[in-house]
Amino acid sequence: MRTTFMAKASTTERNWVVIDATDVPLGRLSAVAASILRGKNKPTFTPNVDTGDFVIIINADKVALTGKKASDKVYYHHSNHPGGLTARTAGELRANNSRKLVELSIKGMLPKNSLGRRQFTKLHVYGGAEHPHAAQQPVAVDIQSLI
Repeated sequence: MRTTFMAKASTTERNWVVIDATDVPLGRLSAVAASILRGKNKPTFTPNVDTGDFVIIINADKVALTGKKASDKVYYHHSNHPGGLTARTAGELRANNSRKLVELSIKGMLPKNSLGRRQFTKLHVYGGAEHPHAAQQPVAVDIQSLI
């Protein structure tokens, strides 16, 4: 009799992956990163188990925004006080805090539950080309081959 394979978090092997965001559209970058964080690129993918890898994104300052998204796409935040609504365009967010822009985009593609929050902790975004995770021996991934 055949049984369905169910992965266990304790037996999952996690790798480290580096993605260079230079001139890559934000949505494509986020979709690939979210897929790797969830573990959908592995044959042992199980929807209710965290089987994903760690993802390091470098050069987040150079991520591309296609069309008129830099001026037309607006991110809202409310402080829960009267008149506390602030709005920033994607272009302003990229100029001031490019890490936050990439993180918001990827977080929106993960599950909205405790599993998604745990998967999001495996994401590391850096504005420049340097990252402090050399000891983990991350593997560089060519995002053009994954799109």
